[in-house]
Amino acid sequence: MPIRIMIAEDERLAREELSYLLQQEEDVELLPCATNGRELLEMVDEHEPDVVFLDMKMPELEGAQAARMLAARKTQPLIVFCTAYEAFAVDAFKLNAVDYLLKPTEPKRLVETMQRIRERLVKPKPEPATAKRSKLLVEENSRLVVIDPATIVYAVREERLVRIITQSDAYSTRMTLTQLADKLSGYDFFRTHKSYLVNLNYVSELEPWFNGAYNLLLKGEAKTRIPVSRTSAKDLLKRLEET
Repeated sequence: MPIRIMIAEDERLAREELSYLLQQEEDVELLPCATNGRELLEMVDEHEPDVVFLDMKMPELEGAQAARMLAARKTQPLIVFCTAYEAFAVDAFKLNAVDYLLKPTEPKRLVETMQRIRERLVKPKPEPATAKRSKLLVEENSRLVVIDPATIVYAVREERLVRIITQSDAYSTRMTLTQLADKLSGYDFFRTHKSYLVNLNYVSELEPWFNGAYNLLLKGEAKTRIPVSRTSAKDLLKRLEET
């Protein structure tokens, strides 16, 4: 899976420089950038980044304040602080940051940071097939719906909701795609795109798109097309060979 990174930086040149360096990493998927702390909090909810490269000094809500607010959430991204001032280093590590980068960012130093990020993002292997959930409980509006995970074809994020499409029905829930993927870890689901989670057992074919991306076609008369990001394509092909 690609490492989904968001940059929170109010200076345009600094954003562009860091974006360029991160794009040199093969396993990185860059998300839209935030330009102040309050915008970051909203965008983290929308895009669910794995990591935020966060400027310490920003308008409206400073980086340290935004980091504390993110740390209080149930699901929180890793934080890498970026600043032109060495004096903030102690504060950064008090906030359990993965790393602390001085501006302008040195390419070699960023490589070290990415290695630390990869080590922190290593997750335990999914439960064995014998430990699969037999039922998935989903809250939709004021009711609780019980779904057989094997019947889920795909899920898509639509604004602040996740829409779960099964063989016969569709449900909308406030559960995030990341939370849903964790609950379905014993099944053959794959995050093809920041907004899509797909059951590989329903894949019919892959068609090339552009810049290394694909469209994934699902079984059925409608031949539903699901986008596959360039950074996810290689891992997807490996998974399809294994299933």
